[in-house]
Parts: sequence; C-alpha cells; structure tokens
Amino acid sequence: MMQNPLANALVVRKTFATLKDSCYSDLLWAAQRLGVAHLWQGTVNPLEIKYLPTGQRILFRGMDDPLKLTSISVPKGVLCWVWIEEAFELTDESEFNKLDLSIRGEMPDGLFKQFTLTLNPWAITWWGKARFFDAAPDPDIMAKTTIYTCNEWLDQADLQVFEKMRTNNPKRYLVEGLANWGIAEGLIYTNTEFADFDVNSLRKKDGIKSAFGLDFGFTDPTAFVACLIDEAEDTIYIFDEIYETGLTNKDIAAKIIDHGWGSQRIICDSAEPKSIQELRDLGIRAEPSRKGPDSVLHGIQKIQNYKLVVSTKCPNFWHEVNNYAWQKDKFGKPVDKPEHDWSHLMDALRYCAGRVLLGNTFSFE
Repeated sequence: MMQNPLANALVVRKTFATLKDSCYSDLLWAAQRLGVAHLWQGTVNPLEIKYLPTGQRILFRGMDDPLKLTSISVPKGVLCWVWIEEAFELTDESEFNKLDLSIRGEMPDGLFKQFTLTLNPWAITWWGKARFFDAAPDPDIMAKTTIYTCNEWLDQADLQVFEKMRTNNPKRYLVEGLANWGIAEGLIYTNTEFADFDVNSLRKKDGIKSAFGLDFGFTDPTAFVACLIDEAEDTIYIFDEIYETGLTNKDIAAKIIDHGWGSQRIICDSAEPKSIQELRDLGIRAEPSRKGPDSVLHGIQKIQNYKLVVSTKCPNFWHEVNNYAWQKDKFGKPVDKPEHDWSHLMDALRYCAGRVLLGNTFSFE
C-alpha cells in the first residue's frame, strides 16, 4: 500500500469481534517491526488503520454482518486487496463467492484485485481444498503451504511449543506443525454446523437445558464448553468455550467467572478429584462426572443422535469436532476408541451433555 498510493485493503474474518485482537493487532505489530509505525494510525471505532501520508485505509469487516460487506467504499483510490484470515471458518463456499463478487470495478494502471486466504488445514473436506489446492493449474490461483520452520519471527520458546506438540499431540502436530490436511475418515460427529445464533432467544425456548463441562489439562489444553440442549429438536448448541494450555486451577476458576458462568453447575472429569475440590474452594460449583460401563461409547452414541450447531465464537470446538475420529488398529481399521489429540472439548461436551441426556446413570471418563 505504501508503494501504491491508490490501493486500499479489506481484512475479513467470520465474526467481526475476533478481528481486533488478531488481524488488527498483527498489522499494527507489522508496521512497528518494519519501522513505519509513525506513518500508520489505528482506530477502534471504526476499526481501521489509516496510512497518514495519503489517507489510504485498511478496513475490517466480519462475515456476520453482510450488509456492511456489500456497502464498502473508500475515500481515496480503490479497494483492491482482501485478506481473509482463518478462512476455514467460512464453511459455506457461497459466503466467499458473495465477497468475491463485491470487490469489482476497473483498476488503475499498475493495480490488481487479489484475495489472500490464510488458514490451518483443519479438515480435508473444506470446500477451499478442492477449489484452490486440488484444482487443475490456474494462472489466477497460487496455493502455498508453509510450516512453522518457515517463520522467521519465531523465537526459541515458540519453536519449543511445536517440538512439545510433536511428542505430546502427534496428530495435532501433523496439522498445525506440518500443515497436513485434517482427518476425513472415521469422524465421530458428522452432523455439525458452524453458525451464528442468538443464545438469548434459544434460552427462552420451552424445554431447552443448559450444560457446562470441563476437561482438565495443563500441557494439553484445559477445555471448558457451554451448551444448550434442545431435546425436542435433537440439537445441541455450543455457544462458549475456554481452551488454553498452562492454566492452574486458580486460572481456570477466574476464567470461568470472567465468562459469566461462575454460578453454574459444571461437570468435570471425575479423574481429577483434587482439582474439583480446589475449584469448589474457589467458589465454582464443580461436580465430578459419574462413570459407568462403556461410558465413553454410551456418551458418544447418545450425542451422535443430535446435530451439533457450533457458534462462530467457538473456533476451537469447531476445529476439534472436524478432527475427532476413531483410532485405527495396525491394519488401518477403526476401533471403538476416540483419538486423544482432538478430544479435549469433546470430552467436556460428553461430561455435561451426558448429565442431561443420560441422567445420573452414566457419565463419562
């Protein structure tokens, strides 16, 4: 943009709320690293970054507000470059097509229209794989795969995260570390949708029940999930999550309270009685899940009868559910045991949903 005084850019994610702490912050950081931060001004309302010498702008929009996407204009020059971050969150190809059609018009000499999609290859079934990576060679498409070893900005601590992942979460390392496409065969939950929905409206429905689950972790992520269960329509709505490594029990309690769920009954992994007691001492209504024969399979089979509608505010749950698959034996055949590497939020869901769907007869490991 600094070299092309008529160029303006648009940055897009599935939900607008995620932009401020991701792409907006990243671009301001980049300006600082390049030594030109004094020439760029960021504002939060409206969320944009302006190049002070010319007035060029980087605009930010969410796919959750289509009206703002279809009425984009810039005061100087043309809007020609679009960056879609976490493009995997666009589960419907038509969303991309609408955005693609909205960036139209004649370009000044020397400028061109370009869409840049950045993503982790979470699932082999994502529509963009067939369109951009597997299609016949097209001079208008460049599909490029990079891994963490290509990133010149990572320090030793950052690199160590991936080395630990290689040992502790090998399946996740194949995707996040080596950029292999995620699992397609043997997925456990296939009736899923990534969507926006109004939680407050759903809460008012007759018979709908809330449930909150927690799977403890430290090296593995601590995984907390909040959901609404509509048994009449066989649907479970996932509407909030916590997903972080390195959390102490005090940290977990603080985050649950910060999310507004401190007074709710939270069903936890029963294998952690000490942690459950510590959460209780910190004011959290933590309860152990209750185990029974074949409890994991009972829980999975029950949840498989439901559609899982995942809020766009829960990208980690969406990533896990698209990679949560059955283990395979030495002959490559699925066995009745889930893979561990993508199981953290899935376990949290089983703990709490099981308490609602199966009552106290069974609960989950």
